[in-house]
Amino acid sequence: MALKKYFPVFVLPTLIAFLIAFGVPFILGIFLSFTEFTTVVDAKWVAFENYIKAFSNADFLNALWFTVKFTVVSVITINIIAFALASLLTKGLKATNLFRTVFFMPNLIGGIVLGYIWQLIINGVLQTIGVTITYDAKYGFWGLVVLMNWQLIGYMMIIYIAGIQNIPTDLQDASKVDGANRWQTLKNVTIPLVMPSITICLFLTITNSFKLFDQNLALTAGAPSKQTAMLALDIYNTFYGRIGWEGVGQAKAVIFFIIVALISFIQLGITHKREVEQ
Repeated sequence: MALKKYFPVFVLPTLIAFLIAFGVPFILGIFLSFTEFTTVVDAKWVAFENYIKAFSNADFLNALWFTVKFTVVSVITINIIAFALASLLTKGLKATNLFRTVFFMPNLIGGIVLGYIWQLIINGVLQTIGVTITYDAKYGFWGLVVLMNWQLIGYMMIIYIAGIQNIPTDLQDASKVDGANRWQTLKNVTIPLVMPSITICLFLTITNSFKLFDQNLALTAGAPSKQTAMLALDIYNTFYGRIGWEGVGQAKAVIFFIIVALISFIQLGITHKREVEQ
């Protein structure tokens, strides 16, 4: 009874703040995606015209394809390397805590700063062949992949370490007694029991890859010719860079939200099912 009595006191302030900061703007944003506007008060209903323009826009389709490719490559590389490092750092090696700290530190650096740092590094390397990162889209693509890996591997590694350390040692000992090799132990014991960590890491890497903005803006700004612009940057350029296209930019944002939400829910459903089965 005491908890029910004080429930509104603790919940209402947070709920009101959530509605003001997220709920109302989200609903208003969906409404504005069906309008032509420059400010909220002069919105004119145009139905699905903004969505038609969005899907007819070559820059948006290019950004969508570029983002999908980037996300697939980044999710695979980040999780494989992070899991490998986590496995290595749970073997009782010397200076393990130091390595964990060093690998995690890049996650603490802001996206804009990371972008400019890696721009200098990559341009310094590419200078040897007389080009820059904005010379060709392939340089920007792999530059973004390297940057994303460097930033997130340490974070995912910590999550994997927590999962691996929760595996009962008697199960691993039993697999050795049964004659299982390292690959069989990894496949049949370690990975199934670390599935909750895999679920979290896949969700975080997918959503962070799709939402990448600061690093993309600082590293390439979409150059050359918007070929390396990801979805978030394309939406920003549409909304703030083209007069009269605010509604189209808002429509792109809604499409962006739906894509990320669908992919995330599908991924969570698949990996969570694996957790239950195991």
